[in-house]
Amino acid sequence: MNKISTRQLLFFLACITPVGKIVILPALLSETAKNDLLFPFIASYLLQAAAVFCALLAAKKGLNFYELLAHTFGQIAAKILVTLYALFLLFAGLLPILEQKLFVQSVFYDTLPSLVAFAPYFLFAVYLMAKPLSSHGRVWDILAPLSVIGIAGIFVLSFGSADFAALLPVGAAGGKGFLEGTMSATAWFFDAALLLPLLGKFEYKKGLAWKGTLCYLAGGAAAAFFVAMFYAIFQEIAPNQLFAFTATSKYFSGITMLGRIDYLFIFALALVMAFYVTLPLEAGIECVLEAYGRPRYLHTGLAVAVTAVFLLITALLDYRFTEVLDAVTKTAFWIIPAFSLAAPPLLLPLRRKQHADR
Repeated sequence: MNKISTRQLLFFLACITPVGKIVILPALLSETAKNDLLFPFIASYLLQAAAVFCALLAAKKGLNFYELLAHTFGQIAAKILVTLYALFLLFAGLLPILEQKLFVQSVFYDTLPSLVAFAPYFLFAVYLMAKPLSSHGRVWDILAPLSVIGIAGIFVLSFGSADFAALLPVGAAGGKGFLEGTMSATAWFFDAALLLPLLGKFEYKKGLAWKGTLCYLAGGAAAAFFVAMFYAIFQEIAPNQLFAFTATSKYFSGITMLGRIDYLFIFALALVMAFYVTLPLEAGIECVLEAYGRPRYLHTGLAVAVTAVFLLITALLDYRFTEVLDAVTKTAFWIIPAFSLAAPPLLLPLRRKQHADR
């Protein structure tokens, strides 16, 4: 089985994970936390960075996620726990996919019916999910420079329009704004949870936990700067700018002569997003395969079944994105941090019992 190299894993943490957090989240935070939107964003990143550190540290044991649980709790309990975890990953993947659908339909194909515009994604998704998760390292080698170029291009085109004084005075939203913003942001912060199905697919080398965490925080710093710049450009109307990284660059003065050259960078980030939003579904399938074996028919069948279910859900929720957003970020906001923040630290004290394989 192919292994993910350390370089590829660090590329994923530094360059790919930030992209999913600069679409709708900045507008949502500006609605709940106003000009203090950076504080809940940074707090969410720091909490997730601690969980990423624990997830990478768990790789020192040299076992995959299922084996870690089976060696402590036994195979039956491990199968139950891993199945629940797979269902959580599918739940975590719902909002990003609906967000991606709304983004694609609104930005690229606003004259086509939304399902027609987004249907090709599901063909792409079923192909990705049928591939071994360990093979994705090669994809991250390609996506990382695309992400860097895309984000850097958006920064260059947007910076001149920003008035960072709009972020003052600090603390204007108060504690309520901070708590509501942090609560709503949890739906986009489950990167540590994605690392657990990757256990056993990369080799832990000395210092990897620190290096991975620092790379994750470096990506978070770039995303935080974008969030600050987003509010500095739009200020009071920021909550109305749903697709943040497609909106900030359109005021670049050269666009009147050159046209929407920013779309080159938007397309690059959209491609990165397409891979990133599929990863929770792939990780969920990987959990099931680890627990129940890897016959080819099971992998392919799961890929087709999961894609069909999400296609059906997407069709049923075609005009209900706001309701889903409220349900995930308000009613059920606790589900994602309950798994993504709690599971990685709980793996660290697990020890292999002598009777585990009997």
